[in-house]
Amino acid sequence: MTDSPVTLITGGGSGIGAAAARQLLDQGHRVTVTGRGQDRLRRFAEELGTPAGLLTLTGDAADYESVQAAVDATVKEFGRLDTVVANAGFATHDTIADGDPAGWRDMVLTNVLGPALLIRAALPALKETRGRIVLVGSVAGIVNTPGNIYGATKWAVTGLAENTRRLVTEDGVGVTLIAPGRVETPFWDSMGSQPPGILLTADQLAESIVWAIGQPSGVDVNTVVVRPIGQPV
Repeated sequence: MTDSPVTLITGGGSGIGAAAARQLLDQGHRVTVTGRGQDRLRRFAEELGTPAGLLTLTGDAADYESVQAAVDATVKEFGRLDTVVANAGFATHDTIADGDPAGWRDMVLTNVLGPALLIRAALPALKETRGRIVLVGSVAGIVNTPGNIYGATKWAVTGLAENTRRLVTEDGVGVTLIAPGRVETPFWDSMGSQPPGILLTADQLAESIVWAIGQPSGVDVNTVVVRPIGQPV
């Protein structure tokens, strides 16, 4: 157990992050998941039987002290850190034309600043293990959509992934951008309903994240776009 890989996932109490955590735990990994909701994290741990290889931590992905504390607690608990997954994020589901700017600040901070803070906090530990950084972006960060503020934040994540790769590749650290299409998760709760059409499940998308984490040493898969069959854009 002490030699098994260690992954830190932000926004890991539900949806894609929780699905990835389950799959990694099933493969014998040790996993830290963070989130803002203490009750949600507690329920997630209880659903899994509170395994010894799971550490749950409440915190804000857009606050550097909170992120650094999560990294430090992970290394203290498990002795190492092999992978970080910047998964925390949300959408206000509005546009520049009709949106409420009051919600944009938190979205930009969580979706853009959050991944940057995680990289900053985790990089020393990842250099030691020659580990990996996985950034959960979006097809909306590759394909333009009219007035989409959320999409603009994910374009920033797309750029951050390549900028980070160029920074750390000579240190032996891999960087993967996972850009999903529509996924059936709590992401859509604020809209009141799921969008029409076929959606990926959280488990399906999590398999891509786990696949990227499990690449052989020395292999750096940089961009993975995952759409459900039937999503045209």
